[in-house]
Amino acid sequence: MSRHTLTPPRAAAAAPQAADPRRRPGTLLLAVLLLGSAAALALTVRADVVNPPFQGADERWLAWMGGPHEGFPAAVAAALNWFGGPLGVVVPLSLLVFLLVRRRRVSAGFLLGVYLVGSMLVVQGLKHLVDRPRPADPMVRVDHGSFPSGHAAGAALLVVLVGVLLVPAARRRAWWVGGTVFTLAMMWSRTWLHAHWLSDTVAGAAAGAGAALLAWWAFSPALARERDRLPRPRP
Repeated sequence: MSRHTLTPPRAAAAAPQAADPRRRPGTLLLAVLLLGSAAALALTVRADVVNPPFQGADERWLAWMGGPHEGFPAAVAAALNWFGGPLGVVVPLSLLVFLLVRRRRVSAGFLLGVYLVGSMLVVQGLKHLVDRPRPADPMVRVDHGSFPSGHAAGAALLVVLVGVLLVPAARRRAWWVGGTVFTLAMMWSRTWLHAHWLSDTVAGAAAGAGAALLAWWAFSPALARERDRLPRPRP
């Protein structure tokens, strides 16, 4: 009498599945909507950098962000300002080194390319194109051009990059929620410090997230093939 070894259904269900290499149209649509919104805001502000149509709303929001600037909100805003400055470069570089050590060269190239294009080409290009004056008396050191917010763009860009490269697909929904809260906090901090108008932060977050999502849509097949080649942990 012969014996047959059967694979338990639970073990079969736990077998690793290949990563989905398809480009998702929803990702492309969201990226186009975000980048289009940032471009529309840029053209609107550029037409009248001193008094765009939503300048009144920007000034009312800035008035709500008045003092006293002390206590716990001041500490949070200072930490976020520092994160968007020196630490904003350390985190992507650390992630780049981690990916190279793990021999994820495609992911490392994706990270480097998207970060450079998003933070330098998109954000700095819009800054030079629009050249909007900043609010009076910013509480931190700032460069030229208020539109868009580089801190908000960097926060949204980093949220998408980490979610794509490090967070498993099954846990991304929670990551997106937490990343949205983090980006909103960065937007609040820039206006609370009087470094940006509210519309600057909205455009920055839209530009950063849109650029990262568009790159994800374009390179998702290559990233999926790399994930398939990675050694999988034993059950």
